Amino acid sequence: MSRNIYVLSVTNTPSAWEGTLALSHKAKRIRTALGLHPQIAHERHGELPLFEKLLPSATYVGEIGLDGSPELRPHWETQKRVFHRILDLCDQAGGRVMTIHSRRAATQVMDALEAHKGAGTPILHWFSGTKRELDRAVSMGCWFSVGPGMIHGQKGRDIVKMIPRDRLLTESDGPFTQIEGRSVLPWELDRVLNAIAELWSEDALSVEGRVAENLRQLGYGRAES
Repeated sequence: MSRNIYVLSVTNTPSAWEGTLALSHKAKRIRTALGLHPQIAHERHGELPLFEKLLPSATYVGEIGLDGSPELRPHWETQKRVFHRILDLCDQAGGRVMTIHSRRAATQVMDALEAHKGAGTPILHWFSGTKRELDRAVSMGCWFSVGPGMIHGQKGRDIVKMIPRDRLLTESDGPFTQIEGRSVLPWELDRVLNAIAELWSEDALSVEGRVAENLRQLGYGRAES
């Protein structure tokens, strides 16, 4: 069945990229991002040379970033070293569209982005920072991806209302985010669109059109070499 949607599939380690890419090699609307997730950076930082090797073949990078959760504090310095190295590599490669994790670390993520201004276009996944951090991210040109988990709580909904409408994208965050005990699938974002429509006082079709236009502005869907 053709669902006429675009999908960006992120990876959490460089060693997973080629296998994940192979799963969609005939699907023109699916892109695969090269990532090294901050939650496992302390375990997989040895894959940075592989990340560097693969980066010329990857137009999209993610998931990368920083996580300031208490249980990951012992690995904070490793996370920062990995994130800064990835941003440096993206800068050297001419920039990439990047999906970025910033849980409890929004300020530090933006500090890193400001230190590597040529790294590319940042998309902040499930942003949960303060209004001041949001304003800073907007002024820096960041984009924001919104999924079921973010619109579930009041804080996330308040943030969605403040995100500029021309910087908002949708995400499933599957398989980690679940609805009714199962992983969310990429085409199951009606709840997200309806929630955003309510917050914007618009109809869901208008929101869907706005998100599609935002995606085009990022250049997603154009032919890749």
